[in-house]
Amino acid sequence: MTTHAHTPALVSSWLLPGYDTVARLGAAVPMYWRLLAQAGIGPRDRVLEIGCGTGNVLLRAKEAVPTATVRGVDPDPEAISMARRKAAEAGVELELHVGVAEDLPLDDGSVDRVLSSLMLHHVAADARAAALREAHRVLAPGGSLHLVDLDHDPRTGGRMHGVTRVLSLLARLDPAHRRSRRGGHGDHGGHGHGHDAPPVPELLAAAGFSAAAVVGHGSTRMGPVTYYRAER
Repeated sequence: MTTHAHTPALVSSWLLPGYDTVARLGAAVPMYWRLLAQAGIGPRDRVLEIGCGTGNVLLRAKEAVPTATVRGVDPDPEAISMARRKAAEAGVELELHVGVAEDLPLDDGSVDRVLSSLMLHHVAADARAAALREAHRVLAPGGSLHLVDLDHDPRTGGRMHGVTRVLSLLARLDPAHRRSRRGGHGDHGGHGHGHDAPPVPELLAAAGFSAAAVVGHGSTRMGPVTYYRAER
């Protein structure tokens, strides 16, 4: 099986147990609800979140529309395990898979809504086109993608906001981070938006989506965010 490197949701896997606390402190919860309102999930819709982390968006989707089929994919097995525990505690059914955005473990046309929350900047720049093509592939005709992401990845450029600054400092205490630095590897691993990256609507259009557009802006304590929508 092909393996893919991935950037942990909180810069370092060492920090994953604090993921939900950081989401609250970073004012991400209103962003989750706004993304779900934008998606307009119906009672029979099949929903997929790419890069679902510990299931924060998925659990809220199930709370809002209990009869929807809700799936999530994330490359981090520990994050998926946390999401499964949270779903069990909440008494809801989520279908969760370990996998990467550029090789989704789903059939063609098998979902009606694809969601993505603060995921795209974690995908290597040269893999984003493949990730969005996969999102297009798994969407049924008439389906739609709803994406929110930071305007600038604070690890690679732009102003580093308070929450992310603290995370970056804590990540430096991770033994794996120190070993990486001694081995001559940088912090960024080719991730981040980068100054030359095409705008997200252009990436979506190139992946085969129609009506790709910016539909809103917002702010979190991690930085400003932009909301996007595109159709299959």
